[in-house]
Amino acid sequence: MKDYLIERYALSEEGAGDIIKAIKWNILVDFSYILPVILSFYILQKLVLILYGNESNLPKLSIIIISVILILVIMFMVERRKYNLAYTQVYSETAKTRINLAEKLRKLPLAYFGRRDLADLTSTIMNDATELESIYSHAVSSLYSSFISSTILSVLIIIYNWRMALSLLWIIPITFILFSLSRNKIKSEFAKTHRAKLKVTSYFQEGLDSIAEIKAYNYEKKYSNQLNDLLDSYEKILTKEETIGGASINFAYSLLKLGLVSVVIIGAVLFSNNEIDFLTYIAFMIMTSGIYIPLMNSIANMAFITYADIRIDRVKEMNNMEIQTGRTEFNPNSYDIEFKDVEFSYGEGIKVLNGISFKANQNEVTALVGPSGGGKSTTAKLAARFWDIQRGKITMGGEDISKIDPETLLKYYSIVFQDVTLFNNSILENIRVGRKDARDEEVLRVAKLAQCDDIAEKLADGYNTLIGENGEKLSGGERQRISIARAMLKDAPIVILDEATASIDAENETKIQRALSELIKNKTVIVIAHRMRTVRNANKIIVLKDGKIVEMGSPKDLIDMGGIFAEMNKAQLN
Repeated sequence: MKDYLIERYALSEEGAGDIIKAIKWNILVDFSYILPVILSFYILQKLVLILYGNESNLPKLSIIIISVILILVIMFMVERRKYNLAYTQVYSETAKTRINLAEKLRKLPLAYFGRRDLADLTSTIMNDATELESIYSHAVSSLYSSFISSTILSVLIIIYNWRMALSLLWIIPITFILFSLSRNKIKSEFAKTHRAKLKVTSYFQEGLDSIAEIKAYNYEKKYSNQLNDLLDSYEKILTKEETIGGASINFAYSLLKLGLVSVVIIGAVLFSNNEIDFLTYIAFMIMTSGIYIPLMNSIANMAFITYADIRIDRVKEMNNMEIQTGRTEFNPNSYDIEFKDVEFSYGEGIKVLNGISFKANQNEVTALVGPSGGGKSTTAKLAARFWDIQRGKITMGGEDISKIDPETLLKYYSIVFQDVTLFNNSILENIRVGRKDARDEEVLRVAKLAQCDDIAEKLADGYNTLIGENGEKLSGGERQRISIARAMLKDAPIVILDEATASIDAENETKIQRALSELIKNKTVIVIAHRMRTVRNANKIIVLKDGKIVEMGSPKDLIDMGGIFAEMNKAQLN
């Protein structure tokens, strides 16, 4: 059963074990609810016997009180144990789910993130995990325990009186068969609702991210109209889903109530023919609620689980994604990066790189230049194993980087991207991301080298100023300088600069070039740039066009060649 629960509900082994324990205690809870019925039936039986003169006295009041107290204690104890298992411990399963998903994301190649937007990923980690929390705690254990309890109770009442039992039980299989037939339709509507909700969330997020452009181009009205259309569509789909789901559940409830009618009618016939006594008749009337109420809860839980299947599938999808793995022990002999006949494409799309071969030597600057869309940024990111290639080999110090664990590999890289990512923290802590155990003195030293002092001087709390989400309080050039300081603090042997000075004015670029000279000293450097002055002192220039290397050599050689690089250089000089 444990393996089934792990596979069916995307549970951990420990979580499945807790669910099984919760099911067992739920069964005990279900049967503990029968104890008051048994006591009531016993007292009623005594009253009937007294009325017929077959019994003279009721049980002593003290015995009845003790029995009531004992039953309440038993009910409290099993309910408390069930609560701890079904809620307290099961809730911890969703914490593990979120942590496991985060760990999974950490090990996935960037190609995965290219296929999923941020709203979708956030929904999986937060919303889906929250829904699963409710399912694990409220629905799963209750569903299986209700089935087991009802089955055991059904066997007992068949033994007690099979004719009355059939009058009570005949409607149950019919109800569940009909409800099961409607589950595919319910699941389909739930999936449509989920997709519609995700569209609305994504559109909201897109609007927030693009608020400046929306205002600048007077796009507010069109954006609002499109958002209203999405909300109207979502409302219609949600209404249809609620209608179909509610109708299916209520129809099943109504069918089950036919069982009560049949118990009343058949019981009356059997009683009038003296085939059952009055107490048996009453007992089955009482038992209808004891069986039907858990089954009605089971139907609601089945609908709840059907609703959550789309979320379970999404978690399973992430859990089943192939992660990047490799050796965690890696001590390269050198920091040369070599591409050998590398081919790469994003998914099943057009090839981005086709037969790339070159070597970026240690203690040298290798520059990637060329027209936009030629594959420069992709090449640089492949050097750090942000993706895995389809063909060829990329090596560091002669060792295939696809055999090295990505986190181990990235210890040897300092990377400055064109699109800087900063955290809603102080400037000091954003720089310290480069090396978490760095002292303040070390952070301030690299900040000074990266020309960050003038940024801090104009802020109220200097380097301790919170800079907002992704550094919203700073300009593009200021954000990039902080990113450069972060890379300098890490001081890794391989440096990748992706348009590192693209957002910096000419005056600051000169200052930062001096800082970058310190950063890249005695290191393997791969730099991407459109500004030719950035790469004029490079040891090797690689010109990429349409995913292929069309020129390679020193800046002087390529200028003398009079090809693409020479034209780019000439155009910028003019």
